[in-house]
Amino acid sequence: MLTCAADRIWEEVAYVAYYLHWTFGSILDLEHPVRQRMIAEIGRIHTQLAEQNEM
Repeated sequence: MLTCAADRIWEEVAYVAYYLHWTFGSILDLEHPVRQRMIAEIGRIHTQLAEQNEM
């Protein structure tokens, strides 16, 4: 595994853990496409909330 791939996994785990407060193991147990979808949805929700707060 390349270092950048390992770094990317750490970023993904940290992002999900920060927003959902899931355990490290629970996040790593997700298949990569599912984890990426969770990240996309968290980002979408975060953006939506930020836009609502600007109003």
